[in-house]
Amino acid sequence: MCEDCGCASPSHNHKVVDVNQSLLAANDALAEKNREHIEELGAVAINLISSPGSGKTTLLEKTIERLGKELRIGVIEGDIETERDAERIRAKGVPVVQLTTGGACHLDAALVHKGIHALEHQLDDKKLDLLFIENVGNLVCPATFYLGEHQRVVMISVPEGPDKPAKYPRAFIGSDVFMISKTDLLPYFDFPSEMAIKDALLLNPKLKVMSVSATTGDGFDSWLAYLRSLCR
Repeated sequence: MCEDCGCASPSHNHKVVDVNQSLLAANDALAEKNREHIEELGAVAINLISSPGSGKTTLLEKTIERLGKELRIGVIEGDIETERDAERIRAKGVPVVQLTTGGACHLDAALVHKGIHALEHQLDDKKLDLLFIENVGNLVCPATFYLGEHQRVVMISVPEGPDKPAKYPRAFIGSDVFMISKTDLLPYFDFPSEMAIKDALLLNPKLKVMSVSATTGDGFDSWLAYLRSLCR
């Protein structure tokens, strides 16, 4: 704020922009190192982002059940507090690290850097095929921070409604896959899938669109085929 009149001065705004750009540049530089480390492990990394409760952890549980004996899978869990999601994944028998942000609404490259090293200590042969990074539940902040991932999946669930692409465009512009989850609930909610898909593709025509239900298994074959294709 300008000390003379209390307005937001252009020079002040310019400084804020410069600081933000510097922080993001530092994050991106470390993210590239993360990516190199991930590739040294032989893995493809997938950054999962969504609102809280969209079903990211359940998706991972079902994915591990289907692919855990075929591919070497590791998981980095991001949450503000608790180890509850990591405990769920650990019960599936794969290496997992919980990262708690203590209030921050997203993971950043520095946190993921620590997570990769902690996960590596759990690997007997120091090798992985797939590394899932389950980001903090949020469609805003995680969209800004590159973590070193190879693919980004943005998920919305049927109970959330179809307007998330229009409301949170950056999450969809920066993603590779748009997944609609909990499709078994379509008969009970007003969720015109075509509206959500149209809005998402207007933002990013290259998005691969998938619809899944972890409860019934509908759509999972396409999801698993996509994951296998990444590991070839």
